[in-house]
Amino acid sequence: MIAFENVSKSFWTGQTRKVILDRASFTVEIGNSMGILAKNGTGKTTLINMMAGLEKPDEGKITRTSRISFPLGFMGGVISKHTATENARYIARLYGLDPDYIESFCRWLTDIDEYFDMPVGTYSSGMRARFSFSLMLALEFDIYLIDEGMPQTSDVTFNKRAGEVLRQRLANATVIVVSHQASTLEKFCNSAAVLKNGQLYMFETLEEAKQLYDYEARR
Repeated sequence: MIAFENVSKSFWTGQTRKVILDRASFTVEIGNSMGILAKNGTGKTTLINMMAGLEKPDEGKITRTSRISFPLGFMGGVISKHTATENARYIARLYGLDPDYIESFCRWLTDIDEYFDMPVGTYSSGMRARFSFSLMLALEFDIYLIDEGMPQTSDVTFNKRAGEVLRQRLANATVIVVSHQASTLEKFCNSAAVLKNGQLYMFETLEEAKQLYDYEARR
């Protein structure tokens, strides 16, 4: 699970203090995939980064008792001057996994031929996205974190292959997805929440969350 207990987070913009969370408490249990609706600029990425442990709260406690993924598309652990082979094997060791398996899986899914043995910094944005997504799918987690839904590359074959692997992973995992569009959440989530004024309002169904979100959008 992931549990937030009286968590606060804010930033100084230079003119005012932007509140992301204000003494917020909530729990996401294994088996209950959850979507979070939030307008752009309200702190969706900051929230998902705190769940992953990439950002710390100003106050409060965050408890993680499961294997939690890095946010989909996050490249912070990838070193640009190293090849995809070197990065895959390094990250495998960080997670205590078999480097040969992680390298082989990423090489198969990314399908970029000889570029896999070239520095990641030389990749196009599409190739980097494919490698990043492959890394996340190579590492099996209990909870997957997705910011604004599954990214698409221009490679139809890769999207189909990666999408099938993701469906297999999510069959036995939990997903938390943050988005400003309710249609994105429908693909993944059993329950939903709305991030508003530093609080996370939890609902048992997406439809209930949409009612609050749509009402706030009309105001």
